[in-house]
Amino acid sequence: MMHASVLLGESLEFLAIRPDGIYVDATFGAGGHTRAILERVSSGRVIALDADPDAVSRARAIVNPSFTFVQANFSDLRRVLDDCGVEYVDGILFDLGVSSMQLDEAQRGFSFREDAPLDMRMDPYAGRSAYDILASASESELADIFFHYGEERAARRIAHAIVVRRASGRLPHTTMEFAAMISGIVHRPGKRERIHPATRVFQALRIAVNDELEVLKTGLGAAIGSLRAAGRVVAISFHSLEDRIVKQTFRGDERLSVLTKKPIVPSDSEMAENSRARSGKLRAAQRKAS
Repeated sequence: MMHASVLLGESLEFLAIRPDGIYVDATFGAGGHTRAILERVSSGRVIALDADPDAVSRARAIVNPSFTFVQANFSDLRRVLDDCGVEYVDGILFDLGVSSMQLDEAQRGFSFREDAPLDMRMDPYAGRSAYDILASASESELADIFFHYGEERAARRIAHAIVVRRASGRLPHTTMEFAAMISGIVHRPGKRERIHPATRVFQALRIAVNDELEVLKTGLGAAIGSLRAAGRVVAISFHSLEDRIVKQTFRGDERLSVLTKKPIVPSDSEMAENSRARSGKLRAAQRKAS
């Protein structure tokens, strides 16, 4: 599927881009937001980050003296800015979650549409894979992951089944095997499910593998601390856990004025053109004058 930047126009509007400003795209992905920001920057600068090694080649396609790409997690934002010789910026954008490219690359293991190793790492060369967690975490740890990160009501039942399978040497190694196992545990015969029974468990595992919620808290904190007066931070989230962190961070930081009393959501036409936009929520805030 071709990648389409979600809430692109709204993101640019809330960033209030100045031609001479310094802006950060903390989640480069396919570069859609970065390119759009660059079109509005002349004498300024745009810095983009992405932990995914696959983003490096996509970033090389952008030839612009105002553009700098750094392969890094946005939790390292402050270090990246220091390395770039930048103290304060005028705007920072976070487009959270998994990109269309990552979902469409079966070997990454983010989706169960095709069979692939249970990996789910944003950076496939760092940290534990999803299979590593399933193979080593205790039953209570697995239940906590599924309940807190996936809001899965059958978390304890699923965790117990995984541990039993593991003990007998039958732990699934691939995405489709694991999804089928989850479906067999939680699917109720004769009931039509709104989403696949394994969806929440896959979300929970992905969040745990990449420590996404703690990384988000760290990244937002670094972003707010790096904004100059009147600088803006914009965050697009795709599930309630991310959105809750963004909302609470923006509302709870006395240095910020919240610009979005309610989250901005995609228009009907955008959702019709891009089904992956339907859960997007945008929130924005501005750094107060000190």
